[in-house]
Amino acid sequence: MENPKLCESEYRFMCVVWENEPVSSGTLVKLCAEKLGWKKATTYTVLKKLGEKGFLVNANATVHSLVSKAEVQTFESESIVDRAFAGSLSSFVVAFTQGRELSEEEADEIRALIDRYRKEG
Repeated sequence: MENPKLCESEYRFMCVVWENEPVSSGTLVKLCAEKLGWKKATTYTVLKKLGEKGFLVNANATVHSLVSKAEVQTFESESIVDRAFAGSLSSFVVAFTQGRELSEEEADEIRALIDRYRKEG
């Protein structure tokens, strides 16, 4: 999918799908009522809309995604870096970590990511 962009409510709905797929549409209605406070009609409206956009499929009353959570997160994070930081990943990291304390584990993960990039690049 070229542009896997979701609004906040669609993302929360897809999180329910990703956590439970494959899931029957009836079970999805119950889960959305519990987790999102949605009525049956709202769930089916969003289900239909996201099916038309190519995010999921509802076949034989069973729902499963066509786009992974990682794909959506990657697109969203790239969009934020492009829009808010003029494409500068380092500016994003500086802004994101400013005023936060990184755990040793988080710092190690970031170092490993940079090292892996340098080896591949």
